[in-house]
Amino acid sequence: MENLVIIAQIILALSVAYVWVFRFDNIVVEFKHYGLPDLIRNMVGASKIALATLLITGIWYTDLVLYSALSMAFLMVCAQLAHFKVKNPLAKHLPSLFLLILSLFIAGVYAEIIN
Repeated sequence: MENLVIIAQIILALSVAYVWVFRFDNIVVEFKHYGLPDLIRNMVGASKIALATLLITGIWYTDLVLYSALSMAFLMVCAQLAHFKVKNPLAKHLPSLFLLILSLFIAGVYAEIIN
């Protein structure tokens, strides 16, 4: 289980970093579509990148992982709510839904709910 959760941490962190660094132009369009201001977009982006960094660091310092994963899960729930608000098709919900599930899996393992 230890290797599986580490792989999940890496996938989650790299996915978030990829979207918020290399596909930032897409993020700008999405946040405009949601009607959210640039300040919120930048705060969400900084938070997600910081949490992704903590998840990677958590491979060696495991005390960082539980709250980082739960915080990331919260942001993914917010993403789902934003998709519902603008009535996006299911395909638009899937990436953040997958990352939400991954975040909850990581948190579940570190909270010792999942063995």
